[in-house]
Amino acid sequence: MWIADNWKDYEVLDTSNGEKLERWGDYILVRPDPQVIWNTPHNRKEWKSKNGHYHRSNKGGGEWEFFDLPEEWQIKYSLCGNEKDPVSLLRFNLKPFSFKHTGLFPEQATNWDWFSSLIRKKKEKSDEPIKVLNLFAYTGGATLAAAAAGAEVTHVDASKGMVNWAKENAASSGLKDAHIRWLVDDCQKFVEREIRRGNKYDGIIMDPPSYGRGPKGEIWKIEESIWPFIELTTQILSEDALFFLINSYTTGLQPAVLSYMINTAVVKKFGGHVEAEEIGLPVTDSGLVLPCGASGRWSK
Repeated sequence: MWIADNWKDYEVLDTSNGEKLERWGDYILVRPDPQVIWNTPHNRKEWKSKNGHYHRSNKGGGEWEFFDLPEEWQIKYSLCGNEKDPVSLLRFNLKPFSFKHTGLFPEQATNWDWFSSLIRKKKEKSDEPIKVLNLFAYTGGATLAAAAAGAEVTHVDASKGMVNWAKENAASSGLKDAHIRWLVDDCQKFVEREIRRGNKYDGIIMDPPSYGRGPKGEIWKIEESIWPFIELTTQILSEDALFFLINSYTTGLQPAVLSYMINTAVVKKFGGHVEAEEIGLPVTDSGLVLPCGASGRWSK
């Protein structure tokens, strides 16, 4: 398992009865987590001193209950634990919004560290630009990590609100003037256009939703769409590509499935090496690790 254990501003304090107790900077949140099927005593005092609690509804969805929580606050992350390098310091603007989210998936930090290290190492050897495409890019965690490492990034998401949020995170991280192209677009249609244009990328990141709609109502169902989409994206990988990353929160797409797809679609064309693992977050109270999905990684 790949564990995001370099955080200073984020922490899973405890887990119990379908919920996780988290510290986001100075604030404590309780949010539901379907992986937490155990019921253990709520011994930590933070269970009673939380700033926000998202309550799931039996009918689907849910709602927030707030206890002295600001509308927006900020946390930071140092890539690869490099706290002395200001260029490696990312800042994220958080706010609780629909369906329990805060605008950040902290477990993805383990992937940020991985590909930013690859980018930095290549930049040390060559002045050639490294072009990275971030698909289903959300609020831009991976975009900022790649840009901070020195890549030229194309950020694509179907939600204008998410792209604007990502721009705010970039500005907070000192990356307002970084080489980032911000696009509100359907990811599949964008890739198809890039194929026709002949554009290529040295790194591709994708974090596809289980289900989603594009800006013009395009429907995405991951079990039906992911394999042809991976095949499609291999057509815009450069001959000297550096990495390919896919994340999944869907139970059916286990690490072995991700590995199989990447081996079949990418390795047959480009060679290289594939790894796939669960990703997770350490839990302070138990010393165990909370699983948070899976990732598949290819590198040359």
